[in-house]
Amino acid sequence: MASCNKSILDLVEFVERDIPQLVELSTSVGWDYDERELKTVLASGNIFGHKDLEERIVSSAAIIPYGRSLASIGMVIVHEDYRGMGLGEEATKRCVEDVTPDTPIMLIATEEGTPLYKKMGFNSVGYVDKYICDNYMFDHDPLLGSNITIEEYSVVDMEAIYKLDERAFGATRTRFLKIRMKQAEQIFVAKDDQGAIVGYGLSISGPVHLILGPIVARDFQVASGLIDKLAINHQGKIRIDVPLENNEFMMFLNRRGFVNMNRPPIMVINSDSLPTRNNTLFSIAAQVFG
Repeated sequence: MASCNKSILDLVEFVERDIPQLVELSTSVGWDYDERELKTVLASGNIFGHKDLEERIVSSAAIIPYGRSLASIGMVIVHEDYRGMGLGEEATKRCVEDVTPDTPIMLIATEEGTPLYKKMGFNSVGYVDKYICDNYMFDHDPLLGSNITIEEYSVVDMEAIYKLDERAFGATRTRFLKIRMKQAEQIFVAKDDQGAIVGYGLSISGPVHLILGPIVARDFQVASGLIDKLAINHQGKIRIDVPLENNEFMMFLNRRGFVNMNRPPIMVINSDSLPTRNNTLFSIAAQVFG
């Protein structure tokens, strides 16, 4: 541990000029946040953490509010030289204090962080399955019905996407989606034969993986069709984080070459459960965003 006591570490709110150091902190623990991702986090919410005497960032925690219905905490990182000092807990508590006391707050916990969150009053309410694919294997499965078409999204689709997402996620996150969609590599919508949007999906290009999500769809066939469209031309690793149990969908992912790497718990505080969802959220945006 660094020769420094907690009393001389400043707990601060980070701004855009801190992004390069936040990328370094992420890399130091093997995580792959990059500049574009952190700009989206800062534009959607707030990041708190500690700096040492040399102004080096040594901890972080982010909170993304979605009105008063829900907020999401993520990016809880402590540099290995400063562990055991309670910095992660202090930064996380600062995130909790950033929203009203009655706002439900969720997070997706690491194995190491779970005891801390339990101590703080978070309770497990589910899991997210993290899938990684090294090479996408498209095999022309006839998954989509003939009455469904998938096409690139247009600005006129935005309001329908917001409504679909709100019912799927359980909270309004219009601000976040506007920002995320500007960052996206590709965005597709699925439409029925009446022209109604029955699903949407987007991909984010990261330093290691192409991230697929959010994926919202009325059923697993529509979700699968969106994933095929987003992934078929990508050369390299792909990641998707699945928050619901659907055996057919998981079998589809396995056929496409995805492997389930781990199953971190979803935890909440200020509520006994997540807001009501309609089982159409097939992939989250990223763990920091819930």
